[in-house]
Amino acid sequence: MNGKSPGRGADTGLTAIGGLLLVSTTILLLGALSWGEMVFAPAAFAIFIVMVVWPLQAWLQARMPKSLAILITILVTVVSIVALLLLFVWGMSVVGQWLIRNSSQFQTLYKTASDWLEGHGVPIADQMANMFSMSWIVGMVQTTLSRLNGLAGFAMLVFAFAVLGLLEVEDLARRIVASGRRFGGVDLIEVGRETAGQFGKYMLVRSIASIVTGAIVWLVAGLVGLEHPSAWAAIAFTLNYIPFIGPLVATLLPTLFALAQFQSFQIALVVLVCLTVVQFIIGSYLEPVLTGSTLSMSPFAVMFMVFLWSLLWGLTGAFIGVPILVAVLTVCRRLPSMRWLTVMLSADKG
Repeated sequence: MNGKSPGRGADTGLTAIGGLLLVSTTILLLGALSWGEMVFAPAAFAIFIVMVVWPLQAWLQARMPKSLAILITILVTVVSIVALLLLFVWGMSVVGQWLIRNSSQFQTLYKTASDWLEGHGVPIADQMANMFSMSWIVGMVQTTLSRLNGLAGFAMLVFAFAVLGLLEVEDLARRIVASGRRFGGVDLIEVGRETAGQFGKYMLVRSIASIVTGAIVWLVAGLVGLEHPSAWAAIAFTLNYIPFIGPLVATLLPTLFALAQFQSFQIALVVLVCLTVVQFIIGSYLEPVLTGSTLSMSPFAVMFMVFLWSLLWGLTGAFIGVPILVAVLTVCRRLPSMRWLTVMLSADKG
């Protein structure tokens, strides 16, 4: 006898097979979500919107007819989203016009950088100069604006899904109650209510952080003399709703333009340091204080979800990645068998 238990070996084999099946299923699911982006992305975005604004609709329905409450909720939602998009488009258009008017300053900047690299024996100086030519910058801006135009179709689909969702929330709740409320040991009504509350709190925190970020960016741009500080504030405010990627872009863009406007690495460095410190303080201190323990998430998990979903669904995925993580944590907290995942994904120490 070798002392090994046949049952233990079989259990190990089943565990390995189960793990392999889980990984395979996850890969196939992510592939399907990426392939069906045109449908799944707006549907997920619409579900998020419905869960955020549903408390408002429920509050209104208690004080007026249901149809009027739904109409007011839809109007508030549409106005908020359109205002946010228009603010971002306005800021980018102002910056883009400044870019076109001052293209010569960028050419001078690239020429100086190319000469400096060649003087230090860097063999790729010419390639870098071609890569960062003025035509490349203008093309990048044009591509960005064309993608913004493509958001119209996406927004219409999201709007249709969201309206249908708001109309069916109560009927869906009744069907869930009729079916027994529970699925996999989880009370679906309670999970939905808690997730909606978490989404609302998440958006409130991001809105406060975005307002603070926009105000400080406006102040920094005004103090250093960067042109169009209001446009930079608008860009920083809107981009801050996208974790990691948004603040990074909102920090690098003003730095690049400061370098072109003043032709001074010192001033550009001041802008970079100031905005980096602002983003660090807001991300590391302000947001954790506002969110508290209920939305405490591991920074690694947040970054992973942002980049994973941006890979799958682009800009929409970058925004929706953190709410998906919030929903996963909300469900896992109610399942004792998933406590280990809650601990791994959250920033709690206990």
